[in-house]
Amino acid sequence: MIHAELCLPTTDLRGDIAFFTKSLGMQMDMIYPADDPSVAVFSGHGVAVRLDAGLTASAGRMMIRTDDVAGFAAGETQLTSPGGTAVEITELHPPLVLPQTVHSFVVRRLADQAPWVIGRAGMHYRDLIPDRLGGSIIASHIRIPDGGPVPDMVHYHTVGFQLIFCYRGWVDLVYEDQGEPFRLHAGNCVIQPPEIRHRVLFASDNIEVIEIGVPAEHVTSIDHEMELPNGPANPTRVFQGQRFVHHKAEDATWAPFRVPGLQSRDTEIADHTQGVAGVHVVRLATGDVPWSHHASDILFTFVMEGRVTLEGEGRDPYMLEPGDAFVVPPGMRTRLVDASDDLELLEVSLPGVFSTTVG
Repeated sequence: MIHAELCLPTTDLRGDIAFFTKSLGMQMDMIYPADDPSVAVFSGHGVAVRLDAGLTASAGRMMIRTDDVAGFAAGETQLTSPGGTAVEITELHPPLVLPQTVHSFVVRRLADQAPWVIGRAGMHYRDLIPDRLGGSIIASHIRIPDGGPVPDMVHYHTVGFQLIFCYRGWVDLVYEDQGEPFRLHAGNCVIQPPEIRHRVLFASDNIEVIEIGVPAEHVTSIDHEMELPNGPANPTRVFQGQRFVHHKAEDATWAPFRVPGLQSRDTEIADHTQGVAGVHVVRLATGDVPWSHHASDILFTFVMEGRVTLEGEGRDPYMLEPGDAFVVPPGMRTRLVDASDDLELLEVSLPGVFSTTVG
């Protein structure tokens, strides 16, 4: 048997006994010595705390998360025990806050040697929108150089929208209520509805994906109880207004894009997110691509194949290659010129439907 305790100093053990038991609703499990107590142990709310009057340390801090903030500790949210411990009472499930977008024109080129950093489960991350538009979005180019089993756990994200687009290679995934594990191939994508449990199982060598998350800073939680796959499958389940989507390129049809001279395959993500976001794979059609501007709050584009020059009103042109990305703010006139025949772009918009003005 193993028992762990957090050790905190106290300057008033007698006062803390009443505070921890009555104000915080914890139980006292131990106290000693009997004639002049200097140590007491309390447990509750998933933690054990040892208060020690002889401990030389800075005052401790505790956070208690509850689904009834108003009903806990008489509604107080910032407390200090008689012995000096600071206690914060906060929401167990705080509401998701979507920051207001700070619009900017962003170009991120792979050739500029943007740093790769090692993130969750040993994966390499490259930031595609460094300023994150005021915290409204994060776009990451993620790679796993060496294939094989991925040291991942069943987890979920508290997000407004999340896209995983397989750029190179393949990866095996499993999702809550979506049946058996499946392989996500290059050119295909999934949206992960808010808080859907999932796990990355196995990856090919040199797998690369593009991951979009809204907002930029969001919580990832580990679910130690759920085992995947779970059953029975319920593929039409709605998670906070969104449905899981596994878009397969081979099942898609190409149609005229919102800008002349281009065509796209719609992933139908706008329909499954109730218009929260849209995702298109775009390639050349016939004719020149004209100047245009849009009314989308966020419009992100990643160059997957080929080469193209991005011209922006009042800006120097940018020659773009595979691995480059750009964000065009609403109202800014841009156009694509000198594109190679194999040009292929990934476009992500929030919202999913918006107006575009050509000319």
